[in-house]
Amino acid sequence: MTDLERALAEIGAIRSQLAQRDRFHGLGPTAFTATGALAIFAALLQWRWLGRPAEHVIAFLTLWIAVAAVSAGVIGFEMIFRSRRMHSRLADEMILAAALQFLPAGATGVLLTATLLCFAPSNTWMLPGLWQIVFGLGVFASCRFLPKWMALVGAWYVACGLVSLAVAQGAAAFSPWSMGAAFGLGQLLVAAVLRFAGETDV
Repeated sequence: MTDLERALAEIGAIRSQLAQRDRFHGLGPTAFTATGALAIFAALLQWRWLGRPAEHVIAFLTLWIAVAAVSAGVIGFEMIFRSRRMHSRLADEMILAAALQFLPAGATGVLLTATLLCFAPSNTWMLPGLWQIVFGLGVFASCRFLPKWMALVGAWYVACGLVSLAVAQGAAAFSPWSMGAAFGLGQLLVAAVLRFAGETDV
């Protein structure tokens, strides 16, 4: 390794360390308000058009996976845009550090879904609760980059997941509100925390 390569590697390491120490300002309230509204709209859509979701599990999963994908896209777009403006030269490192904190939870949610669908389809009713618990754990993992009150959001999702596992089974399985209330109000709570913490849309 040449002196130049060594120097560049050291600079990269320093930038990564700085990114991991600073609070992440790439998340703004607008995207989370929009995704909260989207989750509530999806719950209303399911309630209107999918009267017996336990008989249409694939339709249920397709709807909510699509909602998750659109939400991730909206939040990701805003995160990149805000980070470029608010973190300037450290934007890439800040985005990567924040994404890596949530990545294990996201991957776990995907693997849980695939495992239950392939090997235990009779237990897929547990997915809404498991998704919420995994999402909450992802929020907890990301808290050191975010406002301290974000821990309330993690607690909200874990609590919703536990309630869903306890209640949303049998005839109540795949209820639209097991997802719509948890994620709709949860995302709105994120928006409120960010607004309270002084994050503004730029």
